[in-house]
Amino acid sequence: MGNVLKKSNQRDLALMKELLEASKVVPVIARRYPLREVAEALRYVEAGHAQGKVVITVA
Repeated sequence: MGNVLKKSNQRDLALMKELLEASKVVPVIARRYPLREVAEALRYVEAGHAQGKVVITVA
């Protein structure tokens, strides 16, 4: 599986904003890790446990 690179445009971003604000699209966050725990976050993702996005927070 690979990433598909696409240049976003204003119309697409406006539509995504509307969908998010209307709660028609809800991002799934599996876990949040502070920056100091990036290694643990990577192990979690590599082990295949993530059922959503893993977020790294920067204080």
